[in-house]
Amino acid sequence: MTEIHYRSTLPKQDGSATDQRIQAVLADAKRRAGTVPNMYAFMANAPELLETYLFGQDKFRKESGLTPAEQEVAFLTISYENGCEYCMAAHSVLADSQSKVPKEVTDAIRAGKHIGDPKLSALASFTRAMLSIRGRPSQDDVSSFLEAGFTEKHVLDVILALAIKTISNYTNHVFATPVDPMFKGREWRPLTPDA
Repeated sequence: MTEIHYRSTLPKQDGSATDQRIQAVLADAKRRAGTVPNMYAFMANAPELLETYLFGQDKFRKESGLTPAEQEVAFLTISYENGCEYCMAAHSVLADSQSKVPKEVTDAIRAGKHIGDPKLSALASFTRAMLSIRGRPSQDDVSSFLEAGFTEKHVLDVILALAIKTISNYTNHVFATPVDPMFKGREWRPLTPDA
């Protein structure tokens, strides 16, 4: 029997809400992104959720010490493991167009395959480990990560990436967020066991 997942009935916010806080957070989101992606429009139903997401993402992007390509690898790895169709599409587009992740790296993550670049592979492996073992890495997990050229501070930055993507991945699951037209070219579906 197939389990039926809950879908929120809250509306996609378009900025016409009478709630001033919703209007303000959507205006901030539009200022940052140039548009209001579907994910933000659904998150705005709980302004504190979107505010937290935007704040965390801004800090991660500006202060993590990870390169833009490394940031996308972390986000894509988490989104892949969580099966988030929306974030896989969005971050694939960002990886291609803004963060300059080599297409073969993005495609490997999207297919659940090994990444050829040793440093990016180590980041993806460590991020996957942190997610699967709920933030309790072994000494070997951390040693491999550090040997690839990362620092102990980066361990904490991966935790921040996990927090940010948990917010977005789970929100997208609850809303079944439709992929925006700007991300359609990199739509993604989780691999099925038969694939």
